Amino acid sequence: MSANLIEAAKTLSLPERIELLDALWESIVEEGYEPPLTHAQADELDRRFEAHRRNPDDVIDWESMKAEFDPKHGRR
Repeated sequence: MSANLIEAAKTLSLPERIELLDALWESIVEEGYEPPLTHAQADELDRRFEAHRRNPDDVIDWESMKAEFDPKHGRR
């Protein structure tokens, strides 16, 4: 990778660098890259799946979750 490319990216504002990072990540995902889960992530997914299997009715729908989350975090 070119050092000039990195230096050019560093001159961007923070929002522009974040936008660049997002665009780069999306292009990587579009090419089929699927990062492996960490052991902690896999364990957490297993725990959540087992909890759901034991009690499938214990769920919160997205609209309820969003309505609770947005006011707490400055989104309307």
